[in-house]
Amino acid sequence: MTNEEKQSCDPSQCETCGDASCASRSQAGLHHAVSGLDDAKLRTRLGRIRRKIIVMSGKGGVGKSTVAVNLAMSAMLSGRRVGLLDVDLHGPSVPVMLGLVGCRLESGDEGMLPVEVGGLKVLSVGFLLKHPDDPVIWRGPMKMGVIRQFLEEVDWGDLDLLVIDVPPGTGDEPLSVCQLIPGLDGAVIVTTPQKVAASDVRKSINFCKELGVRVLGVVENMSGFACPKCGEVTPILRAHGGRVMAEEMGVPFLGSIPIDPLVAELGDEGKAFVESAACSPAAGAFREIVRELAVD
Repeated sequence: MTNEEKQSCDPSQCETCGDASCASRSQAGLHHAVSGLDDAKLRTRLGRIRRKIIVMSGKGGVGKSTVAVNLAMSAMLSGRRVGLLDVDLHGPSVPVMLGLVGCRLESGDEGMLPVEVGGLKVLSVGFLLKHPDDPVIWRGPMKMGVIRQFLEEVDWGDLDLLVIDVPPGTGDEPLSVCQLIPGLDGAVIVTTPQKVAASDVRKSINFCKELGVRVLGVVENMSGFACPKCGEVTPILRAHGGRVMAEEMGVPFLGSIPIDPLVAELGDEGKAFVESAACSPAAGAFREIVRELAVD
């Protein structure tokens, strides 16, 4: 089969396809068809989760997954029962940031069991790939099917908070999450201070407004540089772009998170920043944002 033919093949024919090299066929076991899924079961699962928050960004590279991971970990460390769902299907980075690369999902009496790290329940498509470098080559309906499967067939148990990390933009994954989750509590929008990032974030805010999803607030990431020696925060990028944009769009501003070299360093090592560098200004900013979200 040529590359052109593979790109245009029908995923519903995976079971009868004889091409073992086809990426869609090799991942056919990771999803179910959208039809035939149980709405009642989905509502029952989600009914055991008190609050459900989606973390979005209008632009890539603003540290959205870093914010999602550290908000979830901050909430867990404060005594809440927390789950983290990574639906960035084409670039799942949560397993790397939490030291979970190579982990696999196990089955329990009530469905698939999330991977746990320090009490935080985590689910990512990365746990289903044979190799971390394997690409996920799916179209929209397949994406919605697997996201629904994560919500419907995973035994999250009783949670105070589920944080959902979606890829940048306003495409299939955030749309599927917003459509599938009844009673979604709202969205946290991540930006950086400069104008080009804040401009793209406006699209995410308008996306939420069109879908009737409450915007819980804007987080301005990479807001100044936190000196690792003295802790003083020095502005590097345009100051307060996220705050100004939030005011102009009429949504809450949740807070600013300064750049700290340890964020990237600890993330690469698979350690949660807010736990390993709890005394840093950035970790304090994450804790304050969790308080602003009032996730109790």
